[in-house]
This record gives sequence, C-alpha cells and structure tokens, in this order.
Amino acid sequence: MARKTKQEAQETRSGIIDAAERLFHAKGVASTSLQQIAEEAQVTRGAIYWHFKDKAELFEAMMDRATMPLEEGMQPIEATEPEPVLSLAELRFGLVNVFHSAQHNERTRRVFEIAMTKVEYTGEMQGLHLRKLDAHRDWRAQNRAAFDLAVTEGVLPKGTNAEMAAIALVALVDGLLHQWILEPGAFDLVAVGQASVEGFLTSLSQKATPLLPPLTADEKARLGQQGFCRRSAAQQLPSN
Repeated sequence: MARKTKQEAQETRSGIIDAAERLFHAKGVASTSLQQIAEEAQVTRGAIYWHFKDKAELFEAMMDRATMPLEEGMQPIEATEPEPVLSLAELRFGLVNVFHSAQHNERTRRVFEIAMTKVEYTGEMQGLHLRKLDAHRDWRAQNRAAFDLAVTEGVLPKGTNAEMAAIALVALVDGLLHQWILEPGAFDLVAVGQASVEGFLTSLSQKATPLLPPLTADEKARLGQQGFCRRSAAQQLPSN
C-alpha cells in the first residue's frame, strides 16, 4: 500500500474530526464510540489511533479547530508580544466576534453546543475539565490585564477592582452564550451581547452611588433559608 502524502493524511484527520463533530452533536460525547466515528468517517479505527490517542484528544482537536479563529480574533491587530494586553476596545471587539461567530458560523455554534450541553467531564474526558479550568483562568487573567491597563491609562477610575470586574465579565459572556445555545431564537446574540458588554464596561467608568444599600443583618441571616425562585401559581396548586 502506497504511503499517504501529507495532504492526504491531513484530509483524513479533518474527516475524522468532521465525523466526530457530527456524532457528538447528534448523540452526545459519552454515547459516541471511536468505532462509530470510524464508520461515519469511513476509515478504520487504526486510522483514528494514528491521529489521536483517544476520544479525549479527538474532542480537544475538534474544540481547537473551532475556537482557534476566535482566540486569534482576541489579539490586537499589531501584536508585538506573545501575550499582549488588550485595550478595552480590542477586548470589546474580541467578545463581539465570539458572539457573531456563535450566531452566524454553524460549526462554531455546533461545537459550543457540544461543549456546553453534550459532554460529561468524567472518565476519559476528565482531563479536559482541567483544560477548561485553565482556559477560564487565562480568560480572567486577560480581562484583568485589560482592566489594569485601562486604570493605568486613566480610562477607568483608580480603585477599580480589576479582579472582580474580570470575573464578572466572564460570567456575563459565558451566561449569554449558554442562554443563546439553549434557545437560539430567543434573542439576537450579537446585538444583546454587544449592548451587554458595552453597558458593563461603561458602568466601570462611572463613580455612581450604589443603586441598592448593602444587605442588612436580617437579610444575611435569611440567606439559604428560602427557595432560589418563587413558584408560579400553577406549580403551587395541589395535585388531585
């Protein structure tokens, strides 16, 4: 049998990732076997093991292929350092780019949906949980550096809690993505996402009196003693 060229090997690898992406999305990661992926890609299991040591590595390659363009979009146009600090404008653009890609790029949306709703980070996938944690730490660090720079340059007021702002921005963006992935037609992710990010960044620049007073001693004492949300009237009706 003739040895495959580098291009043919790359095409085989891409075909395997394509097949895994389709099956992971349709069946979930845990319910998809390497044998099923091989059949979907029309290759042998040996071909899969030639390119990937296990399903976790294949899943990671699928994520890398979809998110690499987004990560590159977070870099300044004139990047002169390995990990440049973003301006607030660059940070905003990068996040809106993520929203746009999720809403308008089918592959990005599908991979986000797999990562958010169709994978359990247990067993052979447990190692990927550490990667996910590292990615979130890097994301928070990138945000914090941008906020620290903005404070240094006078864009944000002195005393801005960059660490807290970084955590809040991650939660805002992650929450919007989760809500949109669960129900894509519920709202315009790009429009709502951009407005939310810009509103958040603007709020950091304002020295305003807090809208609400601090929690009272009585409120703090009642924390954890009631439900997370009020039940609707229908839910409160006794069953027959």
